[in-house]
Amino acid sequence: PTRAYVCENYGAAFRLPDLIFQLIGGAALGSAFLPTFANHYVQKTQESAWRLASAAINLFTLAGGVAAAVCFIAAPAIVPLTVPGYTDAGREDTVYLTRIMLGSSVFFCASGLVTGVLNGRHHFLLPAFAPWVYNLSIIAGALLLQGPAGIAGPAWGVTIGAGLHLLVQLPGLRRIGMRYRPAAGLGTPGLGEVLRLMGPRILGLGSIQVNWLVTTVLASGLVAGSLAGLSYASAVAMLPIGVIAMAPAMAAFPQLAEAAAHREWNRYRDLLSSGLSHVLLLSFPAGAGLILLGFPVVALLFQRGEFDAASTRLTAQVLACLALGLPAHGVLEVVARGAYAMKDTKTPMLFAGLGMGVHAITSLLLVGPLEANGLSLAMSVSAWVEAAGLTVVVTNRTPGFDRRKLTRSIMQTGAATVFMAAVVWAWLAVGPSGAGPTGWLMTPLAGAIIGGLTFAAAAAQIGIPEIRSFLRLGRSD
Repeated sequence: PTRAYVCENYGAAFRLPDLIFQLIGGAALGSAFLPTFANHYVQKTQESAWRLASAAINLFTLAGGVAAAVCFIAAPAIVPLTVPGYTDAGREDTVYLTRIMLGSSVFFCASGLVTGVLNGRHHFLLPAFAPWVYNLSIIAGALLLQGPAGIAGPAWGVTIGAGLHLLVQLPGLRRIGMRYRPAAGLGTPGLGEVLRLMGPRILGLGSIQVNWLVTTVLASGLVAGSLAGLSYASAVAMLPIGVIAMAPAMAAFPQLAEAAAHREWNRYRDLLSSGLSHVLLLSFPAGAGLILLGFPVVALLFQRGEFDAASTRLTAQVLACLALGLPAHGVLEVVARGAYAMKDTKTPMLFAGLGMGVHAITSLLLVGPLEANGLSLAMSVSAWVEAAGLTVVVTNRTPGFDRRKLTRSIMQTGAATVFMAAVVWAWLAVGPSGAGPTGWLMTPLAGAIIGGLTFAAAAAQIGIPEIRSFLRLGRSD
């Protein structure tokens, strides 16, 4: 099979295993478990917190296993509904890959809770290292297993990587002194509250999966390679989102939860304000960089074999549309966790539902004239709508939060980003050809250096306060 064919089926097969994790492990980790765990550890006893952690890990791993088993049996009936534009052979291969990757959802349900426990005790090294091990396993599966395993190579990389994602974090539990219990009693104190808080979060995460389902269904009827381009572009866009937004938001989440548990609202306000300002400071220039330098980045990462120049152009255009929403995704990571820290999972759910509706309508309107670009642009539009609405509500509920300061930060960062983009665009117009592997490597590298220095100078000149901390960090090194 061709590389493009494998990627199309791999991207479609990933949806069902990811759905199980997001609705079970992701819901528990992202909103319900960590605030409840922090509350038990701070206001009750360590033993109570460890009993809750053990019961949650056992229960959600069991639930993930049951869901995976059901989906394994029902895959021939479920998977074809997500890829109506595929041939019979394509549907069969997608079912085959889905069944292999369903094992990853079980590992991730356990690993997600382990991450929550470690983050709840301010231990971030192993949870930050685990995704790298997972991604390296996927790459190894694609490079090393595609010969003996055929199209299943990347799928086995996913499942093996998910198991490693769990294993590398287990030593951290001993380091923080967790006392594991094998029982999963539903009567464990705090577990009922976790389950209650999960309900709205499950619906909110379900809207994300519906968005991807809409995208997958519509993309399966477009020109060959469209779904692969969306999958590749999404993977590239997730890299800066992970570094700029997800990692800092996860690190701040336990502190927000503890501040809310102690009702230390001044500390909570400062944490939320600082998180938003720093995410905006980094996400605006990062998004502009992906738009301007997307073609050589995609070419460097993927252009070989069946992934030709036309595939690179398609993926780079989709990436540019996704990059327009990068700041919105960053803001969502922060404000959603601000709501979860207050044990409010209903408000994020409502705005996720709003985003789902906007995404569906925008996708249907734009897929005709813009094809894959329209689908990626719909993701960005819905992210901005959801982020704006949730930010207004969460900041209104935060005592003493200064929204004028946040607006000023957005305008100042936007101005510095426009100046940076103009300089990088001018350099690209008169600078490197960007042809060949050397050009694909040097163009984004030089562009990132030029853009970073230009943005830092413009931000310092404008007087953006957050830039000073980064400049001081650079001088201290």
